[in-house]
Amino acid sequence: MPFPAQDHGCSGWSGEMARRISEFDWSATGIGAIADWPRSLTATVQLLLASPVPLVLLWGKSGYMIYNDAYAVFAGGRHPYLLGCPVEIGWPEVAEFNRHVMETCLGGGTLSYRDKELVLLREGKPEDVWMDLYYSPVADDSGAPAGVIAVVVETTERVLTERWRQRAEADLHETNERLQLALNTGAVLGTCVADMQTGKITGDERFARTFSFSVEEAAHGVDHSAATRVIHPDDQSLLEHMRTQALQPGRPFRAEYRIRRPDGEYVWVQANGQCEFDEHGQPTRFPAVLIDIHERKIAEQSLRQLTETLEQRVADAVAARALAEEQLRQAQKMEAIGSLTGGVAHDFNNVLQVINGNLQMMAAEADNNPVTLRRLSAATNAVKRGAKLASHLLAFARRQPLSPTVLNPRRLLAGMSEMLHRALGETVRIETILSDELWHVQVDRNQLENALLNLAINARDAMKADGTLTVCAANRVLDAAFCSDKPELAPGEYVVFSVTDTGAGMPPEVLEHAFEPFFTTKPHGHGTGLGLSMVFGFVRQSGGHTVIESEVGHGTTVSLFFPRCGEPETAEAADETSAPVGGGETVLVVEDDADVRLTAVEILVQLGYKVLTASSGDVALDFIHSDVPIDLLFTDVVMPGKIKSVELARRAAARSPAVPTLFTSGYTRDEIVHHGKLDAGITLLSKPYRRDDLAGKVRSVLRAARAPAAGAASVGKMTDRQIAACVPSVAYDPPGGDMTGGEVPGKRELQFDAAPQAAPTRVPAHVLLVEDDADSRDALSLLLGALGLDCTPVGSAEEALPLVSAQRYDVLCTDITLPGMSGDNLARAVLQVQPDMHVLLVSGYGAHASIGESIPGARILGKPFGLAQLRHEFARWLDPIEAAS
Repeated sequence: MPFPAQDHGCSGWSGEMARRISEFDWSATGIGAIADWPRSLTATVQLLLASPVPLVLLWGKSGYMIYNDAYAVFAGGRHPYLLGCPVEIGWPEVAEFNRHVMETCLGGGTLSYRDKELVLLREGKPEDVWMDLYYSPVADDSGAPAGVIAVVVETTERVLTERWRQRAEADLHETNERLQLALNTGAVLGTCVADMQTGKITGDERFARTFSFSVEEAAHGVDHSAATRVIHPDDQSLLEHMRTQALQPGRPFRAEYRIRRPDGEYVWVQANGQCEFDEHGQPTRFPAVLIDIHERKIAEQSLRQLTETLEQRVADAVAARALAEEQLRQAQKMEAIGSLTGGVAHDFNNVLQVINGNLQMMAAEADNNPVTLRRLSAATNAVKRGAKLASHLLAFARRQPLSPTVLNPRRLLAGMSEMLHRALGETVRIETILSDELWHVQVDRNQLENALLNLAINARDAMKADGTLTVCAANRVLDAAFCSDKPELAPGEYVVFSVTDTGAGMPPEVLEHAFEPFFTTKPHGHGTGLGLSMVFGFVRQSGGHTVIESEVGHGTTVSLFFPRCGEPETAEAADETSAPVGGGETVLVVEDDADVRLTAVEILVQLGYKVLTASSGDVALDFIHSDVPIDLLFTDVVMPGKIKSVELARRAAARSPAVPTLFTSGYTRDEIVHHGKLDAGITLLSKPYRRDDLAGKVRSVLRAARAPAAGAASVGKMTDRQIAACVPSVAYDPPGGDMTGGEVPGKRELQFDAAPQAAPTRVPAHVLLVEDDADSRDALSLLLGALGLDCTPVGSAEEALPLVSAQRYDVLCTDITLPGMSGDNLARAVLQVQPDMHVLLVSGYGAHASIGESIPGARILGKPFGLAQLRHEFARWLDPIEAAS
């Protein structure tokens, strides 16, 4: 990361605490000046500052306190006194507790407390505080515990709320008992007596009003059935059962039921009584008293409803908190892994740059020894694979360079159809479902195609190459409810690409880690574990979101959400002018498919070549044996007829002069590609190929065929330009692109004349090289020297600034990440002194590394890079022939 002047590694920090930590005089503590902090301490502080959860780092045996903004809020009036203070001095009231924490964690242990109660003096007076505390050791650069990281989550409010709820429930119970007693002795609705022999019920005036009888009827007695008719139908069976139970000696009767009033409304009553028996044990009379309990029952119902609502609210709150904590944990984990992988990729690219530079210098001194050149080529290819791995890591860390354009999803998927069929094979059935009037999206086309292809290949492997793959693209309008459990998604309009397979699905424990880099369930050697992590990083970097749904036995669906783009589709730029054109050479095209043959002929003619055609190896052999001039044989690998393509190429090579061969094949898995069986001098162009692919390959093979003659004609000591040209062929994208390999291991492009004319004397350009890594500095200095540039290498911006004031330089070439002042800030300072100096920034984070405010005219070159890229960047200061080579 770029470090501003005197920030010593804290430029990535943000927030109030970041400023305080940067400005604090740490030299007065046992930690030492911030410039001398170990990498482990700096990395831990960076992670601490990025967390929204209160975190405090206790460093060293004394536990010097370094904390983030959230902990500053927790500390209250103790902030900012606590910063840089030993923990036992900072919190003397809990010194013994913190002493135990330091001893345990510095010994390699961990501690955790749930709702730990402590008495703290945050605002100058004691207060009871409850907290969830988690303590873990933090290792120094040697791996030994050197500090303690503490997660501090105050739970005081929740604990007090829970205690209040318990007290409220106790009060409610007590109130219910008092209410029950009061209602039991409350308003009496009458008394009655049931004659168990006649079934008549007699009652007083209040009883008559309650049951809507006249006073005379109640006094003379009413039938039991007449009284039952005003009881709520739902209560009659229960009431009769309780009455039957009460017809046993010593059994009291107490029943609650509803009685219909004259206005049709029901009121709750309670009947209390006990049956009387004669000397023979037969029931004689059943006296009872009726009490009005309507208000009590309504209150009970309200309380019950309130309790149920409160329980639901508490359950919802607990579930919401658990979900938020899990999302925070997952987000922090992925962010931490992303920062780690991005840093690893950055440092890895620095290492690759050293290796690559030294390999190229060794190649220049190899004296055309074929064994040495072959080994150097193998090592160079390994560097390229390492660079590809680093680019995958940068993709997950969301630091890869993107070139977004406005795309039509329907057109994109239509163009991928053939590629998907070739990648998945004939045993996988592919279904494509597209919504009508699909919206546009703004993404990097190549990265999106790679992401969908990665998902399709994962799906194929999950289905064991036998099943149905469904690719969908649909417009979706997401509301707040859908986004509630997906904090990375905001409500709005999206285009969703989804890939669904009919495989075995993933269990939850696998699904949880699916997006993590290097996590794979495939056997060893069958997967890097970077496929889904690359997709995750690319989609997040593009402003989208990835959702994966899987169930064991029911397959997996991965959905990519991209925001809708209202702009018109970006027109595809015509690339005919960028392709290398021919110079009238004659190409013999051998292809049995007429349409494919016609397409190849049209492209080659358009590129400026003369073309001969043959539909089989037998027909082509007639051309080979004739006197017709042929400069290149372009043949399909699988051909009909007796003469096969390999034999045809051998016959062409035996011709005088020898005719080189360019093979092409649509069989991406055949042995000629996957098992490394290509003989030296053979080049393969995989189908389907683009016009530029064909143009580049044809030109490359023709140049390679001329190279031996040019080398044989060269005599005497080779010039620096010629030495540089002997480096194994490295093709590259325009500045900022990834380094890719040449066509054939050991093949070289010697792009110089046998007797070059003497160039006019030129004063070499002065380059100020600033690189803190000594190996990288030495390697790059040698490469610049090989190009004929006058290079002054230094290790820091502080060493470079005095030189700029004392000497004139043409180019400043500096790494962005330096130990003191960052490379981009150095460039700004240098341009104040020498405004016309050219600035080339170098970064292990790639060609799109962040430098804050742009620097006019400055270019960024991603590590690792090749000699050809250096030639391109320094072309204006090189000999014109050297710059073009």
